[in-house]
Amino acid sequence: MAERLQKLIAASGYTSRRNAEQLILDGKVTVNGTVVNQLGVKAEPSDIIIVEGVRLLKENKRYYLFYKPEKVITSMSDEKDRTCVKDFFESVNERVVPVGRLDYDTSGALIMSNDGEFINLITHPRHKIKKTYVAKISGKLDDRHLKILRSGVRIDNYKTAPAEVNIVKNKNKSSNTLVRLTIHEGKNRQIRRMFETLGYEVLKLKREAIEDLTLEGLKKGEYRVLTIHEVKRLINKANNGENRK
Repeated sequence: MAERLQKLIAASGYTSRRNAEQLILDGKVTVNGTVVNQLGVKAEPSDIIIVEGVRLLKENKRYYLFYKPEKVITSMSDEKDRTCVKDFFESVNERVVPVGRLDYDTSGALIMSNDGEFINLITHPRHKIKKTYVAKISGKLDDRHLKILRSGVRIDNYKTAPAEVNIVKNKNKSSNTLVRLTIHEGKNRQIRRMFETLGYEVLKLKREAIEDLTLEGLKKGEYRVLTIHEVKRLINKANNGENRK
């Protein structure tokens, strides 16, 4: 059955539908040897579709939950030859990519997939997919700063959305504090910058959950296949994201 070209490109895992539309408008897509540079064109899955010189091959959609270790780049390659998440998926036939990001020094839950539409849905800020972290910070987190975290921290010219914050452990004023935070944004190094703005150093950071997906049963560097029910739950939560607090 013929479908819109951008949908077929996204379904292949090459990129998101939005990016596919731009590639079409830029004249970087051909169908059976003919350049397509306008939206609305349909194609059959059996057609020869070439994007930026690469022929699309329909892949089975894959979804994994990965326990990313620290000192691993959330990328498919690195010019400094550091370890990348790709290195842990060499045995997977399909080319899966990170769904969102996780800092080099941060460990924890990271979804990997080759479903372009799913990736775009889960990572778009308006869908408010919740991520839960545990941070070990220097010193005691005082009540005033706790309230600021819960109402939003101003970082440069940007104020973060309110976070769900709870103190997990703090023995005394001089000891470090374990703090659990849940946010739905994904700004670069956001958790670290939130605490740094308030005068705390983040000594260790782990993302322990994405929505209701936890790292239970996984060790660092391991991954598991997401069930179809887990994928559907994530999609439903993303689709309802704009109505969520």
